[in-house]
Formats: sequence, C-alpha cells, structure tokens
Amino acid sequence: QVQLMESGGDSVQSGGSLRLSCAASGSTFHRYFMGWFRQAPGKEREGVAAIRGDETTYYTDAVKGRFTISQDKAKNTLYLQMNSLKPEDTAMYYCAAAPGGLGVASYPLARSMYDYWGQGTQVTVSS
Repeated sequence: QVQLMESGGDSVQSGGSLRLSCAASGSTFHRYFMGWFRQAPGKEREGVAAIRGDETTYYTDAVKGRFTISQDKAKNTLYLQMNSLKPEDTAMYYCAAAPGGLGVASYPLARSMYDYWGQGTQVTVSS
C-alpha cells in the first residue's frame, strides 16, 4: 500500500513560482512511476508530469519548459517546481503512484494507469 500527501499549494500572481511536494510512504520510487495531475473546476483530471525510477521524465505540452518534476529517493518525496505560472494553471494538484509496467510506460500521463492518489493541494494563479 502506498500513501501520498501533497503540500505546497498556494495563491500566486501570474508569472510567479511554486514548488509542490508529495511525501510517499515506503520505498515507492524504485518500483513505481510517480506523477502529478491536476483538475480544474468542471474539467477532467489531466496528467501534468511523470517520472520513472531511472529519472526519465514526461510532461504535457502545456507545461513543458515551465514545470520540472523531480524526486528525492532518500526522502521518499516527489516535487513539482512550477515557474512562469499562468491563470490557466489554476487547479487542484494531485500526486499519484503507478506500479511499473508496459501500460504506464506507454501512457505515463494517463490517469487510468495510476492506482494511488493523494488528497490534493490547491494552486490558484491570479492575473
């Protein structure tokens, strides 16, 4: 069983930065894909970024060049550094974990591939 807890959400001005953290139970990072997802009001939850145990990263086009996903295996913590934030980045951000396999390796940003979820942390960007 994997337990995840996000933190770091806040309200910021457009162009600002935030760093989200996700504390994970157990030695998850060696065996799991870890991902960040977001859900805005009235919209589907979408994949933002994901990282494999070998540090390979994946990003949705909307955040490439602005967001960086990383992990500290010693601390069992996942991060999402978000720079140049835009109002359209406003959403609840969720951390998720997926057991490794061909499915998630082929679709690392697909919500259906992830089995474990945190409670979310709110990010609000004002113009």
